[in-house]
Amino acid sequence: MSCFRIFERKKYKDNRGFFVESCPAFVNSELGTKFVQDNLSFSKRGVIRGLHYQWKDPMGKLISVIKGSIVDYIVDVRAGSETYGKSFAFELSDRNDLMLWIPPGFAHGFEALEDSYVLYKCSSKYNSEAEGSINIFDKNIAISLRTPKECVIMSKRDLEAISFEDYCKDPKFF
Repeated sequence: MSCFRIFERKKYKDNRGFFVESCPAFVNSELGTKFVQDNLSFSKRGVIRGLHYQWKDPMGKLISVIKGSIVDYIVDVRAGSETYGKSFAFELSDRNDLMLWIPPGFAHGFEALEDSYVLYKCSSKYNSEAEGSINIFDKNIAISLRTPKECVIMSKRDLEAISFEDYCKDPKFF
């Protein structure tokens, strides 16, 4: 199974503004992935979403920020992988024009550093019956959030997500 990747998009600027391809053709060819769904989310500063994963019809995601900035967090949930249980963080913004590819087998979430619009290109359709979530505050995955805990805005579902230790009792990816 492939691993996560960072891609940089070209931004063409002039006196009118700018133009950027949301998913340059080279990304599709390098990943060998067909995207079937695009999602756009808006998150206020201090919002934390995730860490989500989908095991039936696993979903890969190509993440980019079209306005604002986030720290994107991923955790390897592939039992037996060299990096199983390790977390990784990437800052994505409308200023750095980076895109993050997250293949199936990684739990994904992000923290909005400012009001942000995030675009997800997904390799499969959302399946609520086969989705799970790991608690981003779990000390075993060692994520250092930038937003003070008392200022975090999260869904009840994400706050009540399972620990990585509980995930390990019934891993969904091998």
